[in-house]
Formats: sequence, C-alpha cells, structure tokens
Amino acid sequence: MNKQQGSNKKGKASGRGSGNSRNTSYARGNAPIKKQVVTSTPKSEVKKSNPGEIRLNKYIANSGICSRRDADMHIATGLVSVNGKIVVEMGYKVKLDDEVRFDGSRVNPEKKAYVLLNKPKGFATTTSEGKGRTVMDLVANATSSKIKPIGRLGRNSLGLILFTNDEDIAKKFTNSKNGVPRLFHIELNKNLKHEDFTKIKEGFKVEGKLVAVEEISYIDKGSKKEIGLKVKNTGSTIIRTIFDYLKYDIEKIDCVSIGQLTKKDIPRGHWKHLTEQEVISLKML
Repeated sequence: MNKQQGSNKKGKASGRGSGNSRNTSYARGNAPIKKQVVTSTPKSEVKKSNPGEIRLNKYIANSGICSRRDADMHIATGLVSVNGKIVVEMGYKVKLDDEVRFDGSRVNPEKKAYVLLNKPKGFATTTSEGKGRTVMDLVANATSSKIKPIGRLGRNSLGLILFTNDEDIAKKFTNSKNGVPRLFHIELNKNLKHEDFTKIKEGFKVEGKLVAVEEISYIDKGSKKEIGLKVKNTGSTIIRTIFDYLKYDIEKIDCVSIGQLTKKDIPRGHWKHLTEQEVISLKML
C-alpha cells in the first residue's frame, strides 16, 4: 500500500480542500466539470434516419460544385432550392431523386462522367430493358454514375455515341439553335447525283419542313456512293429522311466525329473516358 492510499484511509480529505494536488482524487462526484456547448435543434431538423436521404450540403459537394463548407454558405445565402423552394436550413436532408438547383442550375449528386463509345452493329441506342442488346451493355462497367446516351444511332448504325450524366452537355446536343455537330460517313446503294448533292447542300422541304445539313462532301478517294454529312441533330433520323426522299438506300451509317471528338484509339465496341481537355472543348461548342 502506498502513502497516498494510506492517507485516504486515515480520513484525510481527498479532492477539493485537501490543499495538495498530489492527493487529489478524481472519484465520481468531484471530477473536474468540462464546459459543454449545447445547441438546440429545431424540431424541423429532428428527423428519423432514412438511408435514402443525405444532407443537402453533401448532395451539393458530391456534384463537384464546391466543398461541404462552401455549400453551407451558399445554402445560407439562399442560392439553393429543393423541388422549387429555397432552402436555408442547415442540416436539411434530401432524397437522391429530389430536384436540387444551385443558382438556377440543376445539381447532380453523382460525379460527372463522360464516356465515348465506338458502337458496333447490332446494339440499340436505348436505356430501356427488353430491347435485346443495347449500348448500355457495352458501357456497363465504365462508371458507377448513371450515364445515358446523348443522341441516337440505329441498331445497325456504327460510330461514336457520348454518354454522360452532365445535363448541361446534354442540353447542348438538344439545343435547336446551336446543337453539337456530328460528322457521318454514309454509303449509298448507288452514286449520289450532282443535282441531289446540290439539293442536300442548299436544303429542301419534306412535308413542309425544311431539311438542312451543315456540310456535305464526297469522300476523298472514294466512289460517289460515299458521302460525308455533318448535321447537328441528336439522332440519325434526318439522314434517313433525306435519302428516303431522294430515293436512295443507305447501306452504312458511321458517326466518325462529335464536335472535336474522334474515334482515334477507340476500337469498335470499346469506350474511353474523355480527358479534362476534351470535356472543356465540348463545353465550349
């Protein structure tokens, strides 16, 4: 038994009032009291835990817009809305399918992904199930983000398709005034006549609607059956409209470029992630 234990047994006071810091005992009841900061939580913030919900600041941070701390600042200043209503409440929770907007633009809680596929024949451009083999099967392991194809190619068409979850990029493709140029290599069942070439170049009406392309050319060192056609439409329907009207059969449609994106180093049936510079170039179109 040491001296300190012996002094306690003799009735010497321990803890406060002993006058000796060495004999201070932190027995229950006389331990130092730590100051605690207690913050009251509004009833509106007291919610049952739901695995399908995350804090609004994390939702915004996951999108890559800013950090969670900065997200709190933007929320507090009224720059964030959820399902059409401004939210300034700290700790507010949202569901992944809620419509969250930051400064007017839709926020995606997933990391933005950009995947470029060189599509082979026999795959439908759709996200729907029950359609046989689809392009989604080809990019299934590309990313965990929920990407979807932008633009369409027929099941038997070939070439480039861009997949992304970036709504701003998707809007560029569907913008009726600007759009994103896509270059197609087309093979017909017969030579394209000069008068038909001119008609396509100048634009013409089909059922009262103007059909126009950006550019048209014969393929270098190819026959007059091979055409280069640049359009800004999201699908290849316009191409079939043109040649059906002019009485040509299309034997091959191959999308060889989207904006400045090409098939270089992407074998048929393979995909790649866009580089940072390629994403910047696409956004600048």
